[in-house]
Amino acid sequence: MDQIEHKYVEANGLKLHVAEIGSGSSPAVVFLHGFPEIWYSWRHQMIAAASAGFRAISLDYRGFGLSDPPPEPEKTTFSDLVGDLLALYDALSITKAFLIAKDFGAIVASIFAVLYQDRVSGFVTLGVPFYLPRFLTSDKHLPEGFYMSRWKEPGRAESDFVRLDAKTVVRNVYILFSRSEIPIAHENEEIMDLVDSSTPLPSWFTEEDLATYGMLYEKSGFQTALQVPYRSFHEQVDKPDPKVEVPALLIMGEKDYVFKFPGMADYITSGKVKTFVPNLEISFIPEGTHFVQEQLVAQVNDLILNFLRSHNN
Repeated sequence: MDQIEHKYVEANGLKLHVAEIGSGSSPAVVFLHGFPEIWYSWRHQMIAAASAGFRAISLDYRGFGLSDPPPEPEKTTFSDLVGDLLALYDALSITKAFLIAKDFGAIVASIFAVLYQDRVSGFVTLGVPFYLPRFLTSDKHLPEGFYMSRWKEPGRAESDFVRLDAKTVVRNVYILFSRSEIPIAHENEEIMDLVDSSTPLPSWFTEEDLATYGMLYEKSGFQTALQVPYRSFHEQVDKPDPKVEVPALLIMGEKDYVFKFPGMADYITSGKVKTFVPNLEISFIPEGTHFVQEQLVAQVNDLILNFLRSHNN
């Protein structure tokens, strides 16, 4: 961890926090986090990629962790994050890079690959396949207490989260999202009520890890994190035929609750996803949960490094 360097880059009028390890002349790999994650989520993969001869870069999105908040967090969009990624490329003199993305970071990577395919060497997504915002329809097929439906409602999650400190919110979400069941609350309870205070953390997630996340979200709060992704799925991508021809890999834990979203398993296993990403490989990890890159580090690192080596032309 000590080898990872930290700095800030200017992107669209904001200072974004960037973590980096590896030679600046090596092929670049940019890691995109999900929620309730941060650059730190990729610590294991960054060190492995750098050791394998790549330049590993991870950022905190605007409004997350150590990056500046946007002036109006409630108006943040996926397009803003994509624009920041493009600015990051330019600030770090990256012509082309591999993208490794997790959770809603997969949507950021998908949009970027559609719009700037010539700047993507290949991309890997974990927990969520190639996905554009308008693809999501799960909330129409699940009860009102579905966590994404609750968090989409302005003020609902804020009122739920404010009862707890940031560290406890992250703790609860990590526990919830590590289960194989979709988080759904009853009518008379909130999402945070689904986790009992006595429930232990997942065995692979330490108190030190939790303290790091808690500190970063204590600084940033959750306003931007709730806006993107949960309140931004109405966005349209201005591309009539959103096909991406670059090499791609999906790593999916078979115990990841996202795999149970209505239509998700069919989208992945029927080959529908390959109508958008024809050069896609899919690797299922039987015991993998939503945080598979932190849960099963060696297995995920092997898959990612094999992909990078195979497509590093």
